[in-house]
Amino acid sequence: QVQLVESGGDLVQPGGSLRLSCAASASISVLKTMGWYRQAPGKDRELVAQIYSGHSTTYADSVKGRFTISRDNAKNTIYLQMNSLNVEDTAVYYCRTTTWRSLTYWGQGTQVTVSS
Repeated sequence: QVQLVESGGDLVQPGGSLRLSCAASASISVLKTMGWYRQAPGKDRELVAQIYSGHSTTYADSVKGRFTISRDNAKNTIYLQMNSLNVEDTAVYYCRTTTWRSLTYWGQGTQVTVSS
């Protein structure tokens, strides 16, 4: 079992930046994918960004050019650098991982609120 703990959510003004962190209880170098999802009130959970074991990445169109996902295998942690935040980015952000055995694990989420 893999435990994921997110941190870094906060209240930020439009145009501001935040960096989210997701620490895993297992070595992320052996995990198939790690990613960030978000869920705004009344909306479905959606993929924000994902990073694969080979370090390739995928981004939602709405965050391309503003968000960057990265990983630090030595710290078993992934990050989501979020720049130029707008009110539509307000959501609970979840970390997710999938293993090579097709198991999926989620973190508990961290709240990001973009408001003036």
